[in-house]
Amino acid sequence: MADSWVNSAQRAGSDLHLDLSGPGSRRAVLIRALRDAVREGRLPPGTRLPAYRSLAADLGLARNTVADAYAELVAEGWLAARQGSGTRVAERALPPRSVRRSPTAPVRPAAPAYDLRQGTPETASFPRTGWLTSARRALNTAPDDAFGPGDPRGRIELRRALSDYLTRARGVRVTPERIVVCSGFAHALRLLFGGTAGGGAGPLRGPVGVEAYGLPFHRGILEGSGARTVPLDLDEGGARIEQLAGEPRVRGVLLTPAHQFPTGGPLAAVRRAAVIDWARANDALVLEDDYDGEFRYDRVPVGALQGLDPERVVHLGSVSKSLSPAVRLGWMVLPAHLVDGVLAAKGEREAWASVPDQLTLADFIESGRYDRHVRRMRQRYRHRRDQLVTALADRAPHVTATGIAAGLHAVLRLPPGTEASVVKAASWQGLAVDGLSAFRHPGAVMPGADGLVVGYSAPSERAYGAAVDALIGCLPPSDAVPEGLPR
Repeated sequence: MADSWVNSAQRAGSDLHLDLSGPGSRRAVLIRALRDAVREGRLPPGTRLPAYRSLAADLGLARNTVADAYAELVAEGWLAARQGSGTRVAERALPPRSVRRSPTAPVRPAAPAYDLRQGTPETASFPRTGWLTSARRALNTAPDDAFGPGDPRGRIELRRALSDYLTRARGVRVTPERIVVCSGFAHALRLLFGGTAGGGAGPLRGPVGVEAYGLPFHRGILEGSGARTVPLDLDEGGARIEQLAGEPRVRGVLLTPAHQFPTGGPLAAVRRAAVIDWARANDALVLEDDYDGEFRYDRVPVGALQGLDPERVVHLGSVSKSLSPAVRLGWMVLPAHLVDGVLAAKGEREAWASVPDQLTLADFIESGRYDRHVRRMRQRYRHRRDQLVTALADRAPHVTATGIAAGLHAVLRLPPGTEASVVKAASWQGLAVDGLSAFRHPGAVMPGADGLVVGYSAPSERAYGAAVDALIGCLPPSDAVPEGLPR
């Protein structure tokens, strides 16, 4: 290999000199030479580099070698690649000067400039005025006994409001007596499997079927309570329910049937019926995580699975997506035979949700403010989803967004082998985003896929456009897909 190279003025990109001497593989030497050129200022920010095919031809290297070098430098933040504008030197700020710290003082990581992680609604849109109105009215009209020891099921005002709302909006078959108020979905799992202190004190036992992709946090709660999790493969119809037949010890399965998390899409109708048949035949239970059932855009509403058999399905919901995770309120709609066991696991007083918040939410629902807020946010999130899809179509058409008919996130399918470098590049550029592999069950046997789970609900309206621009800038260009791999 030659010791140096100067590209021809006829080639795409700017003239530059690269020192290709020194030890290492051809890829490592090329990466080092490009880093040095950027570090020394010979390649200033914004400089367009030659297309990797041209550079490969001039250097006598394999195109994959140059493509891999470009991809690594994009991941490290030295370069930026955008569809239609080639690969350029990134607009990198100088690193901040180091600050002397006490050796025992922890260093808190800097907050990301843009947050496209899933799971959080837009905090700036919390309905403060309506919530305050409901809080005032709820406190002014609350009976005196609301401020003393109460019902561990939760306040009857909230259970009645939830019963009416869930019946009307989600097709749940419920009475207030079947509802137990909790502090959110994670609290519900702990009550069902581990009690408030963990250790398997809840009414449910044994292995639990889970979807091959889901929240590791939820799997951790189950496994921490002694419940082994058994992954079920996923396809376009949702969880492969037939695989439960091969797990005779499983007596419970946790599903996201309205909108599979995180891959998207509802559980197919035939599989909804099949999981109910399985539960009846095996004296088993289905745990239905209805985490974002209110937010759908391009499809008819998918009703709750619980409506098919209230004695075999535990319906679990909260306001963490529809209002805010700071409002620590959720609910369980339980089969009759589970109510006493859950209340025993809940214990006396300590695990109860705030009564003033329960009364406020009850009024917020009954006044119609909750419905109006959900409709308003549904339109806002749909507009954001459309912005994301349009930006991808215009500037990165080789990246496909899936799971976009409902919910607050999309999955961006990436070329094989690129997920880790894209997540790394995004982090370097101050963009927080999750890789799809982070949600994969460690015991899953179905083929994996590279992708990003992109939440479009968290940024403010003002910041969302810039967040999408930053995301597009971190995606691999179409011509950087290694040869021989599908595009």
